Amino acid sequence: MTIPRRLAPVLLDAAALYPVVTVTGPRQSGKTTLCRSLFPDKPYVSLEAPDTAAWAQEDPRGFLASNPTGAILDEVQAVPHLLRYLQGEVDERPESGRWVLTGSQHFALSAAVAQSLAGRTAMLHLLPPSLEELRQFPQHPTDLLTTLWTGAYPRIHDRGIPAGRWLSDYVATYIQRDVRQVLAVGDLTAFTNFVRLCAGRTGQELNLSALGADAGVSHVTAKSWLSVLETSFLVHRVAPWHNNARKRLVKTPKLHFLDTGLACFLLGIRTPEELNLHPARGALFESWVVAEAYKAHVHAGLVPQLYHLRETRGSEVDLVVERGAERILVEVKSGATIGSDALDGVRTALSEGVGSKARLVYGGSDKGVRSGVELWPWAALDDEAWVG
Repeated sequence: MTIPRRLAPVLLDAAALYPVVTVTGPRQSGKTTLCRSLFPDKPYVSLEAPDTAAWAQEDPRGFLASNPTGAILDEVQAVPHLLRYLQGEVDERPESGRWVLTGSQHFALSAAVAQSLAGRTAMLHLLPPSLEELRQFPQHPTDLLTTLWTGAYPRIHDRGIPAGRWLSDYVATYIQRDVRQVLAVGDLTAFTNFVRLCAGRTGQELNLSALGADAGVSHVTAKSWLSVLETSFLVHRVAPWHNNARKRLVKTPKLHFLDTGLACFLLGIRTPEELNLHPARGALFESWVVAEAYKAHVHAGLVPQLYHLRETRGSEVDLVVERGAERILVEVKSGATIGSDALDGVRTALSEGVGSKARLVYGGSDKGVRSGVELWPWAALDDEAWVG
């Protein structure tokens, strides 16, 4: 089943302006489905097929000439050499919207695009569906714990594949194969352990030295591995907010998995019910909220301006969303009941002038305002809640 995606109008607008549009994102996020549905008249070529990749590698001019009106080139990172020839072809015929490229290895693709197609392509990102998009599948989670545990990869919801089984295959084929190959990791056990340790730190401030020590690798190796996990859209580091931009760079970021279903699988959580009393429940819910905000921005073609706030003396806020001149302070609580101290952090930060609006996203169902703070039930978080 093909569901409408929020990125669709952004992608069509970009195709009207640029000769090339590049869509990146993790594997199985829906890139191919989206591009083929929006450009049904374009030839589709997958460069994952060994014979096709060999043709594109050995005879790039002949390969491009075989599609004179352009095409959808899927998984183009398999033949980065091709982009150098695409540059010349586009310069000779710069009509808008001729070529649509997709790639799941953003870390490999970005370097090739920056070198060969700078100024000639729009770069867009497609992540697994947001909560609002997931609800377009006939069978979708309706309660919070199942939503967190299942995650958002579309094939789970479209095909009805049990989440645990699908995510097990995903870890084996993508994380342990593709990501590991890019890093040239020889020790699969150490790398897999590192990824699981990252899942255990979702929603927490990141200490790379401690993470590396726990994984049995150096600080340098941990930094390299984490960077690739981030550029492959598996995790996201939320920088600390500070008035001084330089201080944002030196203070401690928070680590968040962009799919809580994947994080749950890596943590060994095998049923939604296990989340009820699991110590990571609150952190997973916080990561889910951050991911929803992140998706809303990138699917609108915007660069997410997401931060967290933790002062040595003073305020602590889970998420700070900068939206133009507006700054939204967001506290996240997984419980359905709002405790007496739940609003203290955002109220203090609001009184100190850190933000212009305060919000509590929680596991309950009532929407309203309390002490100047907006109450947002988790199920009410649509994309417009983040990008206006």
